Amino acid sequence: QVHLVESGGGLVQPGDSLRLSCAASGRTFTDYAMGWFRQGPGKEREFVAAISVNGGRRDYVDSVEGRFTISRDNGKSTMSLQMNSLKPEDTAVYYCAAARITSFFARTTYAPHGANEYDYWGQGTHVTVSS
Repeated sequence: QVHLVESGGGLVQPGDSLRLSCAASGRTFTDYAMGWFRQGPGKEREFVAAISVNGGRRDYVDSVEGRFTISRDNGKSTMSLQMNSLKPEDTAVYYCAAARITSFFARTTYAPHGANEYDYWGQGTHVTVSS
């Protein structure tokens, strides 16, 4: 079992920055690729960003490319999402998730986009971007 806890959400104005964090406990953090998803009001949950175990691969949805940066600290079992130039359409509940890897090679290459590829989820943190 992996327990994930997000933090860092809040109310910000358009153009502002926010940093989300995800703290993991339980199983070995380096057995999991990590990802961020979000669900806006009236919308389905969507992929935001993912990072492989060793950080060699980092993927983003097009709408956040160049504005958001995903990172992880394996020594502290944490993951972060730095969000810059926030827009009202970024308003959502943000979830962190963990996907178990199945091979050593996957440590560099595996950064899944599909929600069904993830094994554990946090409870979410709210981000509201509004003037």
